[in-house]
Amino acid sequence: MTVRSTTLPLDAEPLLPARFAYDTRTWQEITHLLVNLPVGIAGFVYAVCTLSLGAGLTVTVVGLPLLAVGLLGARALGRAERVRARKLLGVRVEEPSPMRVPYGGGFFGRLWSTLKDPVGWRTMLYAVIRLPWGVVTFTVTLVGLIVLWPVLPFIARGLTNADRAMVRGLLCPSDELERRIAELESDRGVVVDTAAADLRRIERDLHDGAQARLVALAMGLGLAKEKLLEDPDAAALMVDEAHGEVKLALQELRDLARGIHPAVLTDRGLNAALSSVASRCTVPVKVTADLPARPAAAIEGIAYFTVSELLQNISKHSGARNASVEVWRADDRLLIQVWDDGRGGARLDGGTGMAGLADRLGAVDGLFVIDSPQGGPTTITAELPWRDRTAADRPSGARRA
Repeated sequence: MTVRSTTLPLDAEPLLPARFAYDTRTWQEITHLLVNLPVGIAGFVYAVCTLSLGAGLTVTVVGLPLLAVGLLGARALGRAERVRARKLLGVRVEEPSPMRVPYGGGFFGRLWSTLKDPVGWRTMLYAVIRLPWGVVTFTVTLVGLIVLWPVLPFIARGLTNADRAMVRGLLCPSDELERRIAELESDRGVVVDTAAADLRRIERDLHDGAQARLVALAMGLGLAKEKLLEDPDAAALMVDEAHGEVKLALQELRDLARGIHPAVLTDRGLNAALSSVASRCTVPVKVTADLPARPAAAIEGIAYFTVSELLQNISKHSGARNASVEVWRADDRLLIQVWDDGRGGARLDGGTGMAGLADRLGAVDGLFVIDSPQGGPTTITAELPWRDRTAADRPSGARRA
């Protein structure tokens, strides 16, 4: 199966071909065309009254606020028209992003943001041009029902295709930037949730692992101190046990630090870090990294943890005998491909952390593709944007050349 975190633009939907039939879709289109006139009258009256009153009263205090309120109402009008188009025409148009008000801008900041809202102005334009169009569609459809009914399905399909084009052109999100903002807002939530989950994991590992061992170590040393004079041999034995606890605690702290950000990644880069994590995999892994330079630290870290998670899945779930990791740069993208000859069947909802990886990559404009038929092999491709390394990415302890 293949999973891609991509979306098609709304205007990519093909126009529907006409049919010589009065099916459900045709009757829905005829209904839409007949309703165009009353809806067009209501929208035209609203737009003209709002614009004329707002413009005419701009010399007073209430002119601009009245116009701003009218633009907010236009957003509601556009929402109702998108619902009508979705129900009767089958047009899927996403809702525009909520209007953004600058923080701390006060009344005038909110007023100015509303007055320059492109969604409201385009809805006003839509309401104005809908009246003459509604007269045309109502008249043609009504005449067609009486004298042109044999070819009315063709006429209705042509007129509603024009309606679909107007809805997509004037009532869709402002442009690609508008859709991009909505995606970034969603990705921001994913990043926040991922960071919170990582912090909870680190806190749990510290509390249940190293902290518990250090508490036991302190208690053991306290008991050894009490027995030091009366029973030196027992005290020496307890100190020896405490020494073993110190080694275990240090190892757990090293593992925890490696899980946060491995030192080998900071010091030697992605190739050495991937070779290190591959050496801990229970399956033989061939690592090939062809990178002309090191990417930004954030991209490098995401690439490392992506490969680390995928290799853990191979160790636990794949039943593979061989695996490989390839990393290379193609133009402005960093590509990672992890392959194994295991049993296959990997998917996003399989409970192996694939969904989390896809979310983490999607939050930075990445791509996550799974090709894992039952019986294998499995090929997982991750794609990240390439960003050059900056001076801020230099380790704090590194010496300048």
